[in-house]
Amino acid sequence: MKVNVRIRDEWLLIPCKTQECTVEWLGNEALHRYRGLKGYNNNSDSVQEIRRSQGGSLLFPDDPIEDVIEDNDFVYVVLHSDEFTPVKPVHVIPVIPDRVNKELEEPTEFLALDGCSLSTDDLVKLGKADYKIKLTDSSWDKVKKARELLDHIVRENKVVYGITTGFGNFASTVIAPEKLRDLQENLIRSHAAGVGSPLTPERTRRLLALRINVLAKGYSGISPKVLSQMIDAFNVSCLPWIPEKGTVGASGDLAPLSHLALGMMGEGKMWSPRSGWSEANCVLKAHGLEPIKLGPKEGLALINGTQLITALGAEAVERAAMIAKQADVIASLTLDVLKGTTSAFDTDIHLARPHKGQIAVARRFQSLLHSEIFPSEISQSHRFCNRVQDSYTLRCCPQVHGVVNDTIDFVRQIISTEMNSATDNPMVFAEREQTISGGNFHGEYPAKAMDYLAIGVHELANISERRTERLVNPALSELPAFLVKEGGLNSGFMIAHCTAAALVSENKVLTHPSSVDTLSTSAGQEDHVSMGGFAARKALQVVEHVEQVLAIELLAACQGIEFLRPLKTTAPLEEVHKIVRSVVAPWNKDRYMSPAIDAVTKLLQEGKIWKVVKPFMDKYVSEQLKEADVRSPTSSVLGKRQNGMNNGGARTSKRVRTKSK
Repeated sequence: MKVNVRIRDEWLLIPCKTQECTVEWLGNEALHRYRGLKGYNNNSDSVQEIRRSQGGSLLFPDDPIEDVIEDNDFVYVVLHSDEFTPVKPVHVIPVIPDRVNKELEEPTEFLALDGCSLSTDDLVKLGKADYKIKLTDSSWDKVKKARELLDHIVRENKVVYGITTGFGNFASTVIAPEKLRDLQENLIRSHAAGVGSPLTPERTRRLLALRINVLAKGYSGISPKVLSQMIDAFNVSCLPWIPEKGTVGASGDLAPLSHLALGMMGEGKMWSPRSGWSEANCVLKAHGLEPIKLGPKEGLALINGTQLITALGAEAVERAAMIAKQADVIASLTLDVLKGTTSAFDTDIHLARPHKGQIAVARRFQSLLHSEIFPSEISQSHRFCNRVQDSYTLRCCPQVHGVVNDTIDFVRQIISTEMNSATDNPMVFAEREQTISGGNFHGEYPAKAMDYLAIGVHELANISERRTERLVNPALSELPAFLVKEGGLNSGFMIAHCTAAALVSENKVLTHPSSVDTLSTSAGQEDHVSMGGFAARKALQVVEHVEQVLAIELLAACQGIEFLRPLKTTAPLEEVHKIVRSVVAPWNKDRYMSPAIDAVTKLLQEGKIWKVVKPFMDKYVSEQLKEADVRSPTSSVLGKRQNGMNNGGARTSKRVRTKSK
């Protein structure tokens, strides 16, 4: 076996030929080789500790190597002299690789990319390492034909932007043939100027997969060899360091995509499940891969495009869709706990204002709340109360949640189109034997979509926080103040509600559109930009806040049920209560609150609340059940009540209702 060992600023590949080799031997052998290679003459220095790069686990010196280290694994050695002192020069301070704790298991199934049919759901799954990727035969044919045209252009010494000229403001500068490779590599190095924290491995996988999908369309001029190398790197999760900040969203996401290309060139840092963060060249070689070498236009082909905005956008829209569906479940539970009426979800009301999302949300409420097949003891307990109608935060959920659903559908359509679009410049049209400069790299479409998504999905948190207020306020809920016994001694959900309010307030700033701004760059050549990168990052942050606010409401609603026992809610909502209680116990007195919010947020992010109610909702729809008709004092009926109602309180005849404000 072989082990990649880092000492200070050097990586050493050390073979371990016998089973008797121990961790201590590995450290001493690495130090011996380091002394020989670097002329390091401090003979009194010795190994202090050895750790795995991935996870940072401390290795015990006496353990056999084969018991604790895998073949081609990565470790780093810290010497006793490496302890930092203010007078010690920087070059002898050990470089400790950044680590990512989340491991991605290598998938076995393949998803075929053709540049035309990738969905947002599939892209999210690619990020989670559910699939490896390959290209369709037709895509390979397109890629080869486009490259053949570019090679012809170079042989003919034609002047074409980005192929034989400089970039941006240097578009009129013609480059000598022998310097065309330097031109492309210099482009990548100079444009890899991002800052901030790196994208997570999941997000980097999505970005890499999406760039491969765009290249598969055959309009970029990438060589089959370079594209094959990128696919190979994706399939073993060799993922470059990509700072999340630095793109203005035109001409494309230049900085982040340059960092992506830089790692593929074997420069900068790279992450893999085995290595953690290490030098890109070492990570590639440890996985049997070679750094890419760029030919004419290939640097430009790798970085022109909106793939960062779109990759983040796909995640944002899929997470928004999941939390939007679960928001209906949570609001239904809150409504039952607050002893609300189902009359506002009557089908006829929503058919009279037939927005698609509004009708869908009302239908979900009907399937979850009191009905013949899913009766609620809580609902039946206040059937003949004198309450006229509920507050807007309960009664108007179909109207408010509905437009969020429609917004998500609209945004998904734009992001899906963008994911399967050619965004290069110039574009290579092999059939016409032409390269044409255009502006498909401009990120205005996904930028506007991300701003719209943030504005839309935020409303779920806005209305959820108000429902939580109703749950914790005894004047509105008829429940104990802040949902806890012995109020005063215990504070219950007082500050959890404040957290929800704080997140909603943050969202109100985050939903200010990024795409309304622009700044001229590249000496006035790129004089209008989309700011889509920030729009996408903000949208994701807004979605996360929405998940957290709804988690707080769900916790509060489940706590409210405890004070209504022994009464039960409907069967699907009881299952919601059950799954929440599987991770969070009820509050009998104050305790550490944050872990409970995190645990329920995770349930929502994993879609488990939706999964547990979906079979009940499907059953309701499949049996075409009659709507529960819990009448309020503002309702009136033509004909005799006994002829219009069955014993279960379900509607069996037409009704006319008076208008309520």
